[in-house]
Parts: sequence; structure tokens; C-alpha cells
Amino acid sequence: MYQTFDVTTSPEQGPPRLKALRAAMKTAQVDGFLVPRADAHQGEYVAPCDERLAWLTGFTGSAGFAAVLADRAGVFIDGRYRVQVRSQIADVFTAVHWPETQLADWLGEHLSHGAVVAFDPWLHTVKEIDGLRDRLAPKGITLLPHANLIDPIWDDRPTPPEAPFRAYPDDLAGETSADKRARLTKDHEAGATVLTLPDSIAWLLNIRGSDIERNPVPQAFALLMADGTVDLFARPGKAHGIADHLGPDVRVHHVDSLIAALTELSGPVRIDPASCPVKIADALEDARLTVTRAKDPCLLPKAIKNETEIAGARAAHLRDAAAMIRFLAWLDAEAPKGNLTEIDVVTQLETFRRETNQLLDISFETISGAGAHGAIVHYRVSEDTNAPVKPGELLLVDSGGQYLDGTTDITRTIAVGKPADDQRMAFTRVLQGMIAISRAQFPKGVGGQHLDALARYPLWLAGMDYDHGTGHGVGAYLSVHEGPQGISRRSEVPLEAGMILSNEPGYYREGAFGIRLENLIVVEPAAKTGDNRQMHRFETLTYVPLDRHLIETGLLTRDERAWVDRYHAETLDKIGSSVEGAAKDWLIAACAPLEEEIS
Repeated sequence: MYQTFDVTTSPEQGPPRLKALRAAMKTAQVDGFLVPRADAHQGEYVAPCDERLAWLTGFTGSAGFAAVLADRAGVFIDGRYRVQVRSQIADVFTAVHWPETQLADWLGEHLSHGAVVAFDPWLHTVKEIDGLRDRLAPKGITLLPHANLIDPIWDDRPTPPEAPFRAYPDDLAGETSADKRARLTKDHEAGATVLTLPDSIAWLLNIRGSDIERNPVPQAFALLMADGTVDLFARPGKAHGIADHLGPDVRVHHVDSLIAALTELSGPVRIDPASCPVKIADALEDARLTVTRAKDPCLLPKAIKNETEIAGARAAHLRDAAAMIRFLAWLDAEAPKGNLTEIDVVTQLETFRRETNQLLDISFETISGAGAHGAIVHYRVSEDTNAPVKPGELLLVDSGGQYLDGTTDITRTIAVGKPADDQRMAFTRVLQGMIAISRAQFPKGVGGQHLDALARYPLWLAGMDYDHGTGHGVGAYLSVHEGPQGISRRSEVPLEAGMILSNEPGYYREGAFGIRLENLIVVEPAAKTGDNRQMHRFETLTYVPLDRHLIETGLLTRDERAWVDRYHAETLDKIGSSVEGAAKDWLIAACAPLEEEIS
């Protein structure tokens, strides 16, 4: 099994650890210390050795941070985690709703003029600290780069990941690393570009790793030089097995030599302030080098998948769909008996995926939320929280697989037994939002923020909403969450052909149930309009039936009903030959037109 169900944190651990941190703060003569969920590479995901926020507070969400002062400690979380955080932190911590409450405002309210707040310069980006300094300066509060205060008191801190990097075949990448490097450095004025994001380095060099659970990325730093060569900085032995794949234009160095190498550069050095740690920027400044600021040059090319990567994604999704359909057929037969638990659901789904004989890992910890647990957006089942799957409740299952040719991510909400009217109404409005995104046609240049409201409008009509984005980017056998593309109020990046995104509206009623539906989609060109305007639309990658028991057909328009019937017909056509027996029978029934009766 890839997924385990151990209890990784406990609220009881928080108070003594907070006390130890405050003693370290007193010794360091600082009034505050910032604890982000970040590592030196500034990706979204961190290795166990970098889970300082979880170690200190007990909060295990994938986004958030803490600010510790002498008399209070705030854990800053967004709308996805407001239910989860209450069960994970002790009362010595206060949950702070972010971004409604900004860190600078909170610090200004609770610290006096002349206060000093320390931070680890490896764990915060230039953009983050510049913005915070600007807002704190009028309040007389100083930010001080400092050695990490948690590491010396974390007695059982895990060791850094040691697994070696792996070559990723060019015939799956669709482009050689040399061609990518030449493309990125053409007409580029910087002498060197600093790369810190693991997925950027993985994409650029056509390599993968296992340093971060569920995401096949290598932890390393890289300098992309103007001539297309690369200096790669990694822990000893990590890159030894792929020397031939990297070639002579990629020079490998010990990670500890990075700062010294930065000071020896000449000419302009390019950094991305949104992902470059302060430590690197300070080293360049100390060396009196000219620094230019621009986005990581890998972000957009990585997001725009080539035809080879899209073909791989299609194949991975069809394979994954067959496993999902076998799972849903099994669930439909077993769940009404009342003998299943959330863990049973996770293990059985993973079993079906592993039986494809091509699963390399799950793409994230499977969310199996029964009843009220479905309202916890990023719920993780453990031995302590494992709940029965009861008839009369909804079950939310959000899962995905990592295959060599693609990364999958799918959510289905299933009625166990006969659903209630309010559950059907909410499900149908969420479905209408997913259909709206699936059917959207939009001019080239439109960003995800312009489409986000389409998914929410059916819910808004009923006074409902959800506190997460509608869609995130997805990598090609890389991170299941990938930028810069997205569908949310904050997603300003224009959507371009080749970008893969999720389409996942939801609705969550705390203490009762949660609903989310998710397909992956890829942007593709649409026919030009009568005024010769270039348009885009979405191709659906995910083909798994929707629970017809939860669809209130009377709420759907004729076009929406037609979309559901067409989607199910295509699902049966694409996946029917890949399943057999009871799963095939279930699939045929699940894909019947909405007008037909369901039992």
C-alpha cells in the first residue's frame, strides 16, 4: 500500500513544543518567529524533515503558516481548512482566518513599536518578505533573517530524502532537455537564471525523483546559464545514476556549494521573487551582482503540454477510469450492506489502481470522507478518525494516480442508499457548475478568474458557495497541483492550448455532508467566430460515470441533460471494453440516459 493511516500529529504535542520555541526566541532576543509550511525549494509540497508547521502546531494542511509571539500564537489558514484546523491544534494556538486577516495587520495589532520578528531566510520568498517589510515598516516592526529556531529543538526530525533521481524518457516528455534549454535561453539577457522549484527542474532536465511523497520530483537547485548549460546542486549521490541522461552540459555539484557558486557568477542573474528564497537573493546582493526579477522561465512552457504529453494524459486517464469504474461497481454492491469504513474504501480503490500494473504511486493521499467528514475539504482518514460508511449518507472520494505517462485526479460523490432531497439539490447544482466549465467556450487571452463564476453561479442562485478554487493545473507525471494556470478568482494567467486543469466545484455543509465533482480537462483551440476571433474550449480527459441517483433531473436544462447523456455515452464507449463482468454491467446501467428509470 502507498497510503498509510497513521496518526501523524496530536494536539497534545503542541503546548510543550510551543514552550520550547518561546524559550529559543527569548535566547535569540526576538519578539516573534514565523513558521511557514515551506522548504528551501519553495514548492507546494514538503518532505517530512521540513514539516515544521505540523510538528509545532499539529496542523497538517497543505497550506498555512504560524506566527509565534511571546503571548500568543496564530495559525493562519484559508477556507479549505477551517474545519480541519479546529480538530488538530491545541488551545494554546489561535486559528486565524487568512487572507481576510493579513499577517502584517495581525503582527501590528499584537506587537509594539520596535519589535523584532525573526524568520528563516531559506523558507520565505523574496516577494513575501518584501511585501511584509513594506507593511510592517510604518508600524516600527523589524523582520530579521535568522537561523531556524525549530530545528535545534526538533529532537526526532526525519533525515532528508536520499533516493536517487531518475531519468524521464524523452519519448514521453515529447522534447529533449537540450531543446528545452535552448528554447528558454534564446535571446535571453541574463547570465544565469536561478531555479529552485522541484517540478521546474524535473521538467527542464527530463528527470524525476521521489523526494516528495506522491509527487515524483527531485529536490535540487539549478543555475540555467545563458549558453543553455546547467549547474545542478543536489545532495551527494542523488544524480550519479543519470549522468549519461543529463549529458556533459549539465554539471552536478554538492548542494552545500550553492551559495559559494552564486557569489562567483558574473553578469545579470535572474530570480523569480515568488519562488526564490531570501537567502539566495541576499547572497547575490552581498556579492554585488546585478539581479533581475522575472517569473521562473519553466512555469509557462511546463504548463503548456505538447502533443506527446497530452496523448499520455489521455491514455493514463482511460486506464485510471477503468480502475475507478471497477471500484464504483464494488462500492455500489458493498456499501449498502453497512460494513465498510473509510479506510476500506481507500485500500480497495488503491488495489484496483495497482492491478493496472502501471501505477507508480497515488498522486495524493486519497480523501475518503463519509457523512460529515466529506465537509472537511482536505480530509485525511487515519486510524483515529476512520468512520463507517453508512447507508443514507454521502461518500466523497477524491483520488488520483501517478503513471509514467500522466497524472490523474478525480472526485466523485456517491449516495449510499437513498439520498435526501437536499443532498440531491446540492449535488445537482454542483454538477451544473461542472457542466458549465466543461461546455465553456472563451476568447484566447481569458484567464481562469473569468471562468470561475460559471461554476459557482448555479450555487449562488441558491445562496450557496465553496471556499476553494474551481480548478488547479496538473502536471505530466509531475505534481498534481501545478501553476501558473488555474480556475479561481486569483487566476490571472491566460489559459492556453495544452494546459491541463481540474474542474471541481463543490458544496460543504459542516457536520452533515460534502459534495465535490472533479474531472480533468485540457485547453484546446475552438473554431474561430464570425468576426475571426480565436476561441478556446476544453477537452475532457476524465471518463467516469456520475451518480445518477443524486441528479435532480428537473433542475437541469435541456442542454445540461444532453451534456450528461453525451458524457455517459462517451464513457461507455471509451471504457466499456476495458471492464468486464459485474463492473461492465454496472457501467452500462450507470451510463443509461437520464430519462430512463434507475433502481
